[in-house]
Amino acid sequence: MTKPEETADAQADDMPTVPIPARHAVTTFDAASSRERIELKPPLVRMARRGITGAFGLWAHFATRAAKKLDWFPRVNPYVGYGTEEYSRLICRTVYAPERSEYGRATRGIRGMLTVPAPHVQVKIRIDETPLETVQVGDRETYDRPGNSPDIDSEYAISDRSGYLDLLADHHLEPGVHKVSYRVNGRKPVKSHLYTIPSSAKVGVISDVDDTVMITQAPVLWKAAWNLLFLNPYKRSSVPGMSVLFNKIADLFPGAPFFYLSTSPWNVEGSIRHFIANHGFPEGPLLLRDLDPRPKSFVPSGPQHKLEFAEQLMSDFPDMKFILVGDDGQRDPTTYATIARRYPGRVLAIAIRQLTPRETAPFGIHTSLTPTQPMPVTDVPVFMGTTGVNLMKTMLPYLATQIDL
Repeated sequence: MTKPEETADAQADDMPTVPIPARHAVTTFDAASSRERIELKPPLVRMARRGITGAFGLWAHFATRAAKKLDWFPRVNPYVGYGTEEYSRLICRTVYAPERSEYGRATRGIRGMLTVPAPHVQVKIRIDETPLETVQVGDRETYDRPGNSPDIDSEYAISDRSGYLDLLADHHLEPGVHKVSYRVNGRKPVKSHLYTIPSSAKVGVISDVDDTVMITQAPVLWKAAWNLLFLNPYKRSSVPGMSVLFNKIADLFPGAPFFYLSTSPWNVEGSIRHFIANHGFPEGPLLLRDLDPRPKSFVPSGPQHKLEFAEQLMSDFPDMKFILVGDDGQRDPTTYATIARRYPGRVLAIAIRQLTPRETAPFGIHTSLTPTQPMPVTDVPVFMGTTGVNLMKTMLPYLATQIDL
């Protein structure tokens, strides 16, 4: 005789799955601000930017033709998503790759930088095996005119001209880590994490990556390029004591999400994600930079990129206070002070890792110079130190007094 619970389970299995509605994200960096709109730039600047944008489009055209001649076809590079119980933000990219290639291996950055984007590719997405149903007008990104194919199958979403797909999904998910599956025709599904952050979370951490958690020597361009593009990803060094500091913050504020910002391009997302896991940092979404020229604005600068993403997170989690962690090599003190002024009461503390003179010297020559930027002027407590251990001594006692927010 069949048990009642078995009958109920069988009936549940037969019930059709209700798709999750999703739409293209409209974020602070989708639309050009009044300061960056290309129409407001001087004629020579407009001409130069359009020339570079056109050159990039020409490169993408010929690279696509070469990839097709090599019998490469589109695959999905999935990136870690985030959201709350009510919505999720999902980001991925479609690129051309050989048949047996797999995404997710830690490789030298130069291989990632040579990625050929696969534009306007259909992607089928599932969250915990529940499909997404998209609402899309045309086959182009939000800042273009509608494409020639307005009636796209809602089972699929279409990547933009650079291969990127940025979606907001409306749903009801339990807090925790969920699985997102991405699939394109001819490829096996690839999976990525989705961090669902409880709306009750009161504290979050926004951290820079370069020279804050991972030593890249970003102020010295040729050193940063070498470390990013050619250095074996397993030989990259962590800033001493920073993983310990981050884990102690996680212990003080259980459930606090960690968001990692970097001016590195999305092409090297896999390598940075492996670094974070291998060196014991709390895992969380990576928010990197799109180096492809924007048709209406152009390539965002490093400080602009960080400011845009930080403001987006402030908007995504309006009830959350943030701990901002950065270094003094790429204008993080100024950027974080700007965020604190724009969002009074939303920044709990600022931690600035001070680069050593050797890290800022072009050829490693020791100089008498110390920080590359002064302490930011702000009402928010600012803690500075050359290592995670230095920061722990002053920052953790203060944070311990803020537990009962």
